[in-house]
Amino acid sequence: MQYLIDFANNSVYPAQGLLALYGVFQVILVLRRIKVKQFRTGKAADQFLEEVHAEVRQGKLDNVATLCDTPAYWAKAVPQLILVALANRDRDLGSIRRLLTESFDREVLSDLQYRMSWINTVIKSEPMLGLLGTVLGMIAAFGKIAGSDKSGVDPKLLANDISFALITTAVGLVVSIPLILAMSFIQVRLGRLLDHVQQYMAVFLEEFEASRAPRHEG
Repeated sequence: MQYLIDFANNSVYPAQGLLALYGVFQVILVLRRIKVKQFRTGKAADQFLEEVHAEVRQGKLDNVATLCDTPAYWAKAVPQLILVALANRDRDLGSIRRLLTESFDREVLSDLQYRMSWINTVIKSEPMLGLLGTVLGMIAAFGKIAGSDKSGVDPKLLANDISFALITTAVGLVVSIPLILAMSFIQVRLGRLLDHVQQYMAVFLEEFEASRAPRHEG
């Protein structure tokens, strides 16, 4: 039993450290992916949409596809969704909207949500590891007290176990609290990305449908 307690004691700090690094790694990946998916500035987005609308109004949809398929826009959410719309241009607008929603969920949101779920797992696991360290530290301290009823116990040994118990709890909180704040920041950035995609795609689809109207009338 004592061997298992000692092994667990030696494993708590490394486990907390690895979880902390993994959580930070996932935060960086999520923020970078959100940054890649959106335009750098509103001005850049407006310039792109102006080029797209100019081509759409002239009925040059192949030019729009060529523009969206350039390296500058390969990773951007809006240009890639426009490509999906153009590839399904023969469908009705409702079907195109459903395809765009499915494509965005599959290509963007699913990956972000997967990584965010791991961040939440780290947030929940770190305090639990801290609590485990607290329990193990107190078990070790009480074990020393129980085993020294005749000879007494060295206060330094008790201090080591108690400090271990408290430090592991503190480490768990020190890791979890910044990650909670990071998740709030990610939610804000993700919400902004969603708003921009919905706004820009609504404008594009309005122009796109208007460009198809004469053909439908004929």
